[in-house]
Amino acid sequence: MSVKHAQPNFSQSQVAETVKRLFGLTASEISSLPSYDDQNFFIDPIEGGKYVLKILNSEDSKNPALIEVQTHAMSVLQQNGLPAQTALPNISGQLMSLEEIDCGYGSQKYLVRLLTYLPGTTISKVPLTPQLLYETGKMAATMDTILQEMVHPHLAVLERENFLWSLSNLPLLEPYIHLFDGDPLEKVVKSVLYQYKTSVTPKRCNFRKCINHGDFNDLNVLVQPDERDGHRISGILDFGDMNSGYYIHELAITIMYMMTEHPKPIEVGGPVLAGWENVLPLNEAEKDCLYVLVLSRFCQSLVLARYSVSLHPENAEYLMITSKKGVHILSQLWELGKEQVEKLWFQTAAQFSDKK
Repeated sequence: MSVKHAQPNFSQSQVAETVKRLFGLTASEISSLPSYDDQNFFIDPIEGGKYVLKILNSEDSKNPALIEVQTHAMSVLQQNGLPAQTALPNISGQLMSLEEIDCGYGSQKYLVRLLTYLPGTTISKVPLTPQLLYETGKMAATMDTILQEMVHPHLAVLERENFLWSLSNLPLLEPYIHLFDGDPLEKVVKSVLYQYKTSVTPKRCNFRKCINHGDFNDLNVLVQPDERDGHRISGILDFGDMNSGYYIHELAITIMYMMTEHPKPIEVGGPVLAGWENVLPLNEAEKDCLYVLVLSRFCQSLVLARYSVSLHPENAEYLMITSKKGVHILSQLWELGKEQVEKLWFQTAAQFSDKK
């Protein structure tokens, strides 16, 4: 999101009025939930049920076809047994509506949806055991195989050629590297960009295409306790970064974000990879590019977090969550090098699979 006042800033009274007018619900409790550039509210109405009101930023709200596809994807996953939210129709029978409201910087239009509330806590708050990491990799692969079979008249909107968060578009970060302002990390980011251009781009023709969720991160995966004193995945959130990509991109994104929550980040790759390959074994080109693609996602996170903070300094704490941890992990991965990291990941994955 590149516009300074695009993020919505609905007051509690505006939320209550919107929920009543659009959905006929009287909210007995409204509480704010975290969001990168939208606005999310937990809604507990006196009529029963629990919901999340999602108010999209004014820039993304200009592309209703994309939001329609994202909403459809959530429904498809839920119909196939995966724990995704679904949108509820408003009193007009629509799954979303464009609302014109003044949040303090002039009247703007925001797409509004009411989503089912999924129980659980974010995976960031529980111990990332090898078994849970395995299940995370397996869930990510299962999700993408289902999304790839999805049918919708507007699927072309997922191409998103200039989308900064697509791992197909890493070179688009170059105009923002100046934000490091002499930080030693700048050298690492430039080196990763070079590795991407020379070792990933030439092999992309051998990657298998799919539709990516694109943001399978530690705040978008919910878990609940299971009967074995561990945890199971109970929710997949936030489809705002969906794009036409490649299976290997989703795996790299998943590994990267799980690394940010682990006391020994380097150990994350093996179990996630084992779970992924239980569903979808990698081909040779995908295997060879995994290391650089994980580094590339760290670079996207670090560069774009700095850019977002320059636009939204008031939201710096949330925007920099991943970035603060990512600095050290990116440096560690870069210093260890491709050969050593890949050896650990693939050997651990093979051992994990042998035990299954």
